[in-house]
Amino acid sequence: MNKARVGLLVAAALLTAPLTASAQPKKKDPPKEINLDEEEQPAGTEAAGDATTPVETGEGEGEGESGLGDICKIDPAACPSIDMEKAAKRAIDAEMYAVQQIYALRRFRFEINPYFGLTMNDQFVAHNGPGLALNFYINNVMAVGVNGNFYAGLNAPSNFNFQTSRAARVGIPITEYAWNANANFTYVPAYGKFAGFGDFIFHYDLYVLGGVGAIASRPIAVVDPDNRTFTYKPRLSFHAGGGLRIFLNRWFAVVAELSDYIFFDELERPDIVTGKDGDGILNASKPENWTASQTSFTNNVQAQVGFSVFLPFTWEYRLPK
Repeated sequence: MNKARVGLLVAAALLTAPLTASAQPKKKDPPKEINLDEEEQPAGTEAAGDATTPVETGEGEGEGESGLGDICKIDPAACPSIDMEKAAKRAIDAEMYAVQQIYALRRFRFEINPYFGLTMNDQFVAHNGPGLALNFYINNVMAVGVNGNFYAGLNAPSNFNFQTSRAARVGIPITEYAWNANANFTYVPAYGKFAGFGDFIFHYDLYVLGGVGAIASRPIAVVDPDNRTFTYKPRLSFHAGGGLRIFLNRWFAVVAELSDYIFFDELERPDIVTGKDGDGILNASKPENWTASQTSFTNNVQAQVGFSVFLPFTWEYRLPK
């Protein structure tokens, strides 16, 4: 019986120990000193000269959230104060633009455009080669300029031409070019921007061009290559094309263009003239008998890929912001 009573007393002591430990008395705030010489200010305000500005006390906020009033009660020096009359008289200099200025202005700037051209429409011989275009923009959308292509030593008959000639025993008249030069007029009908690589903004423009110039060409001897040799002759040509220019900064851009150089080309005669003339000379040995009697309308379509550099690098808008 005594052991049971002792056990009950120990259990009761263990149960009451946590309750007494958690119920610690709160620390009392030190008594606040009162200065009778100063007038008592209403709660939630702070002196600011002769006028006082009320501070938000956090009313209307969600439950459990405290406003600026609590900060002012804890540390009045940290309580923000605003002179409403002074703030109302402050000048507001806010700039808002409905239309942004053009990213890369072209007006009165020179464009230097080196590129490399690839033949697109001739499956018998390729006329690939480097080129250079120079343009001056008289305003932001129109330019005058020149361009030229260099082909000498880079013309190459295709494998398709060799296989066709060997299989069908037919020689296809082909020509090669030495150079091409044109005077052009360029017009920019559209420009804009698009996003790429995350948040990077690319600015671009689309342009069309047309011009007139000359191209030097000659036939490649196929029918009678042992006896026939041809020389380059300049011919009138026309230039038409269009392209896309993507700016990487305000003076450098990558360019892709599709151009068509149109001219009347002279082809090799597909047969050999036999017999002798009045002087007893074989007709086949005369150069005037090596070419066809009529010229052939030719389109040399080529894709041009390069880059553009605009000079000067910087400029000033006529109507600045």
